[in-house]
Amino acid sequence: MAGTHYTWSTDDKKHVFTGQPSRRAFDRFNGDQVLFLINFYGSTLEEFSVQDGRALENDILNRLPTNASSEMSVINWMRRSCLTGLDSKPEPS
Repeated sequence: MAGTHYTWSTDDKKHVFTGQPSRRAFDRFNGDQVLFLINFYGSTLEEFSVQDGRALENDILNRLPTNASSEMSVINWMRRSCLTGLDSKPEPS
């Protein structure tokens, strides 16, 4: 991840970020949680590259509304606002 503002877990707390995003409070400075949401969102797409992940991280840093207070609100914002070209790639002919 490119951001230098993150805090990272050094214990088992980072294992909290597994499974599905929830209504758990979102902390944009928690690197483990941001990475969890980027990876989750990428897993829902047919194609998702490291470059896409970096672009999404940048979008979270610079475009995510401050009122995105839960993991689900962040995921919903991603679905509406980020990498929309990836969500609807046409099938190859």
